[in-house]
Amino acid sequence: MKRLFTITLTILFISFFQLNATAQEKHGSTLNLGVGIGGYGGYYKYANRTLPVINVNYEFDVAKRFTLAPFISFSTFSNDYRADNNNYTYRETVVPIGAKGTYYFDDLLQANSKWDFYLAGSLGFAIINSRWEDNYDGDKNYYRRGNPLFLDLHIGTEYHFNNRVGAFLDLSTGVSTIGIAIH
Repeated sequence: MKRLFTITLTILFISFFQLNATAQEKHGSTLNLGVGIGGYGGYYKYANRTLPVINVNYEFDVAKRFTLAPFISFSTFSNDYRADNNNYTYRETVVPIGAKGTYYFDDLLQANSKWDFYLAGSLGFAIINSRWEDNYDGDKNYYRRGNPLFLDLHIGTEYHFNNRVGAFLDLSTGVSTIGIAIH
């Protein structure tokens, strides 16, 4: 199913691209700094909660209206448990790394130059560091339900305050963020 989705998405992107060298708005060369939340889907599904996330990516132009952005995110949480009259703590740190492909619909929507609208997909893996207190003797695999590989879908917008700085909102099946874009 994932393979079919990836092939379909690739065909759609290729069919929308116009690879000629005409004048265009540049969406790349942008540093995006965001904060957000990861929910029950995506690579946070094993945490059974919404987690605060810090996300950084850098977009570069690949084709007209299409960018790629390598990214890294960071999130951490801990839980305290009481079992057999003892208190235990579980701590976990998640560092997703991947690439996000973004297609901009500004021309199609005839948007004002201060606005960008896009659909995107991100693919990557999550580095997960989990640990229980040394004296915990229960099920140490309790949180090991998620797959470190992920594919998320995004829809978003950016408002340009000027030609150097903007603010964005990115809604996603994995991690939704708000933040600042530096062009």
